Amino acid sequence: MLTITQALVDQIVAHARQDHPDEACGVIAGPEGTDRPERFVPMLNAAMSPTFYEFDSGDLLKLYREMDDNDEEPVVVYHSHTSTEAHPSRTDISLASEPNAHYVLVSTADTDGLGDFQFRSFRIVDGEVTEEEVTVVEAY
Repeated sequence: MLTITQALVDQIVAHARQDHPDEACGVIAGPEGTDRPERFVPMLNAAMSPTFYEFDSGDLLKLYREMDDNDEEPVVVYHSHTSTEAHPSRTDISLASEPNAHYVLVSTADTDGLGDFQFRSFRIVDGEVTEEEVTVVEAY
């Protein structure tokens, strides 16, 4: 289960809407071993594509150095889908390299008639995708 603050959910959704029609992407870092997302880090989609995201390699290296210096780890890796539901694609699954991270997907398309976005979280380990419950809290 992913427990995340409303403020972080709002930041992810705002980033997805801002970058639409391209996919948005980013990371939420948290203290190592806590599974608690805290530090929102929006990233540039180097692919600048409505169907694919790619972290800029220089930005990603800088982020991992910062996390290492701060005893943090990537708790959430997020990106948006602009015209499909919020579910990992085959490409998303093949690129998932953080077995302890929650993979959050936001869809900026109304694919289910419930509004203009979906917010879902998955675990992706060795190509196996498991959807998990998301609990949104005001504070930890």
